Amino acid sequence: MEQPVEMTTLSQILEKLRLKGKDNEIKMSDHGKMQSANLNKIYNPEDLTIVKSYRFEGMSDPADSSVLYLVLDKDGDIGYMLDAYGTYSNNEGPGFDDFLKKIPVAHRDEQELFG
Repeated sequence: MEQPVEMTTLSQILEKLRLKGKDNEIKMSDHGKMQSANLNKIYNPEDLTIVKSYRFEGMSDPADSSVLYLVLDKDGDIGYMLDAYGTYSNNEGPGFDDFLKKIPVAHRDEQELFG
């Protein structure tokens, strides 16, 4: 998997997604699959492609870092997955990491995604 790109702030990227109508958060369900409440969809890894990733470092605590993955689903809808570390992590157990490793990566230009 390629290294995530350094970007401005997490809130700026989330706001950009919201303004473009692409603020569909995809989270791990209780059944070990990813789901998007906004899109009313449940995903297997092969249903998604990571098209962009952003890394954010905590200002005062390196443990407070996160990675935002922009994903494209098989229907052409864009969503995001947030992988936070340290205090803010809500991905318990290895399920999220195992799922993430199975998602193919096809880097896209930011202009193409937000154009």
